[in-house]
Amino acid sequence: MNTTVATKPISPDIYGMNFADEALAQELRLPLRRWGGNATTRYNYLNDTSNRASDWYFENIAGTADPATLPAGSDVNAFVDQDKRTGTKSLLTVPLIGWVPKSRAGDCGFSVAKYGPQQQTDQWRPDCGNGVKPDGTNITGNDPRDTSVAAGADYVGDWVTYLKGRYGSLYYNLDNEPDIWHATHRDVHPDGASYDELRDRTIDIAGAVKAADANAKTLGPAGWGWNSLTMSGKDQQTCSIQGGSCWSNPPDRNAHGGTDFGAWYLQQLKAYDDAHGTRLLDYYDNHWYPQGTGVAFGNANDPATNALRLRSTRNLWDPTYVDESWINTQTQLIPRMKALVSANYPGTKTAITEYNWGALDSVNGALAQADVLGIFGREGLDLATLWSPPTSQQPGAYAFRMFLNFDGRGARVGSQSVRATSSDQDKLAIYATRDATGPLKLVIINKTNENLSSSVGFTGGASALSAQVYRYSAANPTAIVRGADLPVAVAPVCVGCTPYSSMSGIWPANSISTVVLGNADGTPPTSPGPPTVTNINPHGFTVTWGPATDNYGVAGYLVQLGKQGMGTIATVNVTSGLTHTFDDLEPGAGYTVAVAAYDAAGNTSNYIAHGIIYFLPTAGPPTSAPPPTCVVTYKILAQWPGGFQAEVTVRNAGQSSYTGWSVDWTFANGQQVTQLWNGTVSQAGAAVKVRNVAWNGQLAPGGSRTFGFLGSWTGTNAAPTPTCAGS
Repeated sequence: MNTTVATKPISPDIYGMNFADEALAQELRLPLRRWGGNATTRYNYLNDTSNRASDWYFENIAGTADPATLPAGSDVNAFVDQDKRTGTKSLLTVPLIGWVPKSRAGDCGFSVAKYGPQQQTDQWRPDCGNGVKPDGTNITGNDPRDTSVAAGADYVGDWVTYLKGRYGSLYYNLDNEPDIWHATHRDVHPDGASYDELRDRTIDIAGAVKAADANAKTLGPAGWGWNSLTMSGKDQQTCSIQGGSCWSNPPDRNAHGGTDFGAWYLQQLKAYDDAHGTRLLDYYDNHWYPQGTGVAFGNANDPATNALRLRSTRNLWDPTYVDESWINTQTQLIPRMKALVSANYPGTKTAITEYNWGALDSVNGALAQADVLGIFGREGLDLATLWSPPTSQQPGAYAFRMFLNFDGRGARVGSQSVRATSSDQDKLAIYATRDATGPLKLVIINKTNENLSSSVGFTGGASALSAQVYRYSAANPTAIVRGADLPVAVAPVCVGCTPYSSMSGIWPANSISTVVLGNADGTPPTSPGPPTVTNINPHGFTVTWGPATDNYGVAGYLVQLGKQGMGTIATVNVTSGLTHTFDDLEPGAGYTVAVAAYDAAGNTSNYIAHGIIYFLPTAGPPTSAPPPTCVVTYKILAQWPGGFQAEVTVRNAGQSSYTGWSVDWTFANGQQVTQLWNGTVSQAGAAVKVRNVAWNGQLAPGGSRTFGFLGSWTGTNAAPTPTCAGS
């Protein structure tokens, strides 16, 4: 890594999503959210109805608004309202196709009654077919007015005027994947969109957007993928039918001087700008789904596909990587798009408003997603929105957290990219960032199934002697864990040479590490609550204490045991829970206890002692309640705005086996259990009871069982004090 090389900005808009839910958008402070997809090509804001095209039987489907309130209360308004609440920019889709639904009545493009039997029909609306005859041929010659009314520049201008008056300036996609309208929207646009048609419609509709709101941002042509860069929809349709040499010599391209569609499109919009002094296109936008079998939207069940998923992120940037799909050539997408812009319409930004590397419900997918985000920043992409987003608890969401909220308190990577290279990007990828002031922040991704020991070198030196580490990995796929600080070795100062520093670490298998080079965490946790001692018996007692707090999180507690006349005789490390039982002590002897908290950086609070010597009885019944035969610990593993994950462990501290067990606690602040595994739960108000399930009720002496759950919270989320019982 070279800290002397000038940095370049990272656009925050590369961390966008399509249709992210509000809780995740709020937590991540999501910069931008897109309302897009096939259903948005034909949406009528006046009746809040969209046509789902080939996605669902070419049907008009009404939104959730009260028709009497329209256009207020529409699904689009609700979308932008959410974004206003979370401070997120909205990217909406306006139609270039020329049609929008005529009513909320549920009309469909290929009525069985009108056009005859079809291969498939909607089970809930059996008159709506898929437009394919029983013999496998498409129905042609249908009437677009079965579902739609014409909608051109006036319609779009009125809608943007309405939205600007209500919300201010927004971002607008100039339709969605127009080069495959002939497939997705063939009920109203059966012929592939040509070079000239898309230019003319873009000038017409983008002109209406800019006339209604000069500060609006426009993105186009939003093609579906690789072929969209070089071919019109007309050529794609023609060559799909003709095959063979058509793909290398398409007729619509030939009619336009042999110029690839993307270059020609940008040239035409620049010519308009030059002639009229008006920029109609702000972002050159193209969608990108990896074409390797099983990658995009796929699962993580196949090791070969998982490996391909991680390799194929190189098609975004690497000039040496030959795409491992039917594309079978070097794509180098982001540099290619930037070169197209530079050569044909300088000043236009670049965007990828749909992409998905798949398996977002797995750590493999999270690794690929993190790699993609790092590449977007390093390569200078200006805007990106993931289709479709993970849920808050899926690993894919943690990939975004490692860039946008890695400490759980809103910490983000830097706004500028610093030059960083890996000796083997396919194994250990590294991305370096910083803000205008402040520390270097690195994202290091181990894509392998093995722990990798590797050093990071800083040409130009590092300004800190240590680094803070935040880690998400397959070892703990439900939380980001604060690791121990790493030391940074600084080379001796030399005259006439470039300073050099290095940091060595072990990067765990299948992990994402966000590393902050800053001064070591020197702030110790607060002291824990005073310990109390109960269950005194001839052989020991139980110590319980209150929780401590720390700026980065408490890692555990140290419990000191002292013996009269001997001082401290043992220190026990407790990493889970707020209690410990000493059960092998000398009858009749006197003991003391003290407790301290520590964090991941090794900072330790002051010890808090009870201040009393406890003399154990020599024999007979205990002087207080007998020691518990069932011990339970409750641990919060992860917490985010409105939600948390906890783990509870039940231990049999008695002498007899359990055939069943139960745990009870009372929440203090209205928390609710929303999902629980390895047990059955009932909650009445604040009171919670969890019982074993059939397979984990047996518990031998000294054995333990663990269950976990997801919960919701508002206000504060203090850990309760549970009790357990065995039977």
